[in-house]
Amino acid sequence: MYSILYSPGARKDLKKLPEDIAKKIVLAIKELQEEPQRYLKKLKGSPGYPLYSLRIGEYRAIMSLEGDKLIIFVIEVGALA
Repeated sequence: MYSILYSPGARKDLKKLPEDIAKKIVLAIKELQEEPQRYLKKLKGSPGYPLYSLRIGEYRAIMSLEGDKLIIFVIEVGALA
């Protein structure tokens, strides 16, 4: 099972959102702990340090996976442009 770490920026992004939406996003990210690769979309243009995207309704969470440490690191959360 993967651990989940939120960057300070991601925590700040979540605090800016309405509470019900932030809870929905956190729950969706928590559901990734068993098998994240199944639900994440790899972002183009980040070959050396791959980034992934998870769409949650009208929002997107950007994260990286550190497979050897089994960590999901959430970098940013925000509304789709």
